Amino acid sequence: MKTYNRRAAMDRTLRWSVLGASVGYGWPALAQASYPRQAMKWIVPFPAGGGTDVVARLLAQSMSSALGQPMVVDNRPGAGTMIGGEAIARARPDGYTFGTVDVSTLALAPHLYARVPYRIQTDFSFIGGTTKFPFVLVVKPDFPARTLQDLISMARGKPETLKYASPGAGGPNHLGMELFQRQMNVRMIHVPYRGDAPALQDLLGGQIDMYLVNTAASLPYLQSGKLRALGVAMSSRIQALPDVPTFREAGVADFESYAWQGLAAPAGAPADVVARLNAELNKALALPEITKRLQDMGVEAMSTTPTEFAALVTQQAQLWGKVIREANVKLES
Repeated sequence: MKTYNRRAAMDRTLRWSVLGASVGYGWPALAQASYPRQAMKWIVPFPAGGGTDVVARLLAQSMSSALGQPMVVDNRPGAGTMIGGEAIARARPDGYTFGTVDVSTLALAPHLYARVPYRIQTDFSFIGGTTKFPFVLVVKPDFPARTLQDLISMARGKPETLKYASPGAGGPNHLGMELFQRQMNVRMIHVPYRGDAPALQDLLGGQIDMYLVNTAASLPYLQSGKLRALGVAMSSRIQALPDVPTFREAGVADFESYAWQGLAAPAGAPADVVARLNAELNKALALPEITKRLQDMGVEAMSTTPTEFAALVTQQAQLWGKVIREANVKLES
């Protein structure tokens, strides 16, 4: 009897051990299947109502429907996007908090500021790219230079007399023009503004000569004929401005400048959750209604894998870090 009881006990122990092991091995799949179980937060490092905020809300609405849980947009503007970047990096890495990161957050800030509250190499889990904001070099319709080569000739003939705008020192527009000047061996005068709107108004008023500006801000002026485009700083023509040549087509090889954005979570976010968010993000970017809305804004979808987006971050940080060092651009946070 005692022998039977011992054998029965051993059988029960073995059965529970096997069951426990099977549950343990099956846990990742179970966790992925049950994600998400609550509302998610999308941090946006810009004020409500701007282009980045509009894109985030557009994608969040689609992804929320697909995932079956609310997705709340939380605007955290300031400090050149570093406030929002820090909020993402310091959030709990459970897959329920993530947010927009961009060229300023990841590729520029670490080289521009002495103190940055996060490390791009260790503090983020990169989910995927979202959008590109192409840059186009615009002038007034009566500006003497009719082509990009005309402009380069003018700049070489009158060094440090032509003025170009930017929406702020150290931003991608400013650094794009720094790269352009170095590649073309010209020097012009930088005039920084507090955003696109005042810069565009002064361009229209004749106080400055040109502006390397994103298409989201400049498209209405180009479509109405109030401004004229000399070239698009992309590797290929864009759908919003199909008749405008690229810089390469206009004779400026190996030049590309645009603002880009993507989605990131805190470091340590579960890999299966990152994969799920990437899949839903890319599905949203491929929807015809979202593609059209982005095109109408002058914005292009940028679908990537997490690995591809991480590689873009590294490449862009190296490129713009070199430009920042050569131009000796430093900012105070």
